[in-house]
Amino acid sequence: MSTALNHLARSGFAIVQNVLPRDRIDRLVDAIDFSGPAAGRQEKNSRVFAMRNLLRLPEVREIAKSSAIRDLVEPVLGRNVRPVRGLLFDKTPEANWKVAWHQDLSIAVRRRIDVAGFGPWSIKAGVQHVQPPVELLEQMLTIRLHLDDCDTNNGPLLVLPGSHLHGALAPHAIERMRQEVPRVECIVPSGGALLMRPLLLHASSSAKSPAHRRVIHFEYASCDLPAGLEWEESYEN
Repeated sequence: MSTALNHLARSGFAIVQNVLPRDRIDRLVDAIDFSGPAAGRQEKNSRVFAMRNLLRLPEVREIAKSSAIRDLVEPVLGRNVRPVRGLLFDKTPEANWKVAWHQDLSIAVRRRIDVAGFGPWSIKAGVQHVQPPVELLEQMLTIRLHLDDCDTNNGPLLVLPGSHLHGALAPHAIERMRQEVPRVECIVPSGGALLMRPLLLHASSSAKSPAHRRVIHFEYASCDLPAGLEWEESYEN
């Protein structure tokens, strides 16, 4: 684990295998398949390709707070860390998209309260989102838990190592890094996890051979929000 933590600090990401066994993965898949509208399902041709509000599902929340996941997060953010958002992404023949190079600069909050240093605001799927100060993003960690094998043919995440060390990047700086920093494909087996800093530049291409590529995207934070702002999904230890 120390090797992964060193790689995370230096490169902004790390891959850890065998985080969850097959039976727990199967239970997660069943919970997602039988979830209702409250989980923010997004479908195309009757196939779910994305879900929001995933922490509302007890089975997902149990995993987010489990020792298997917390053992990855606590060495980075401390013992007071908690999950603040859960999403699902899947690439299928019906929904085979690509994502441009970007940083994760926004957080989801329960309601809008104008606070100095927070902005601009946006609304996604009915939820308020805001860009916080970079210092807050530096106290967060993303865990992408893979429910299926992800190889080079089904649209793996692409990252630019070390790009998280340069704060929030303007478009011209992103383009320059794309030209100068060799990209890395994040190949992760089922049951493995990708640890990622929000400020890391990342993208993904369309899958060459689209099949299930289900990823649960957990966001963790070790700090409270100021002036009455609240995380949209926040569950204490």
